[in-house]
Amino acid sequence: MPVGTTTSAHNLVGVVELRVEPYDGPVAQQLVAAVQQEYVTRYGGPDESPVDPGEFAPPAGCFVVAYDGAEPVACGALRGAEDGAMEIKRMYVRPEWRGRGLARVVLADLEQRARDLGAKRIVLETGDKQPEAIRLYETSGYERIDGFGHYRCSPTSVSFGKTL
Repeated sequence: MPVGTTTSAHNLVGVVELRVEPYDGPVAQQLVAAVQQEYVTRYGGPDESPVDPGEFAPPAGCFVVAYDGAEPVACGALRGAEDGAMEIKRMYVRPEWRGRGLARVVLADLEQRARDLGAKRIVLETGDKQPEAIRLYETSGYERIDGFGHYRCSPTSVSFGKTL
């Protein structure tokens, strides 16, 4: 599937449409602001990882938004990482939509897009105050790896990798 395409997927809600959106576009920025607020609540501050919106632009990366009808309900992004891997960033599901399988749908979509881009591996970083994210990655075939990313030296950081 080319990075810029739209796909549909089934989850516990029914069918969601997955669309690639510009990282600096209004829908993506609304979701990024929501995930940043989640980090403030859980960690006391936003994610300060350096981010260039161009890193998430096709064909080298993407920002995927899951829609239920016209409503954006979840998101996730891909950008290039070291050694030809792709990094997952900004995985988020709106609180009222959690527990319905949306994160797993977005994750699977990002994995397929990474494969289509020729990536052999995906890496990501999450935090120890996000047990639901840790469980998602562990149950999706990800293994803990040595520190990765901006927070690699932080005691709250948890890094994962997966061979595609």
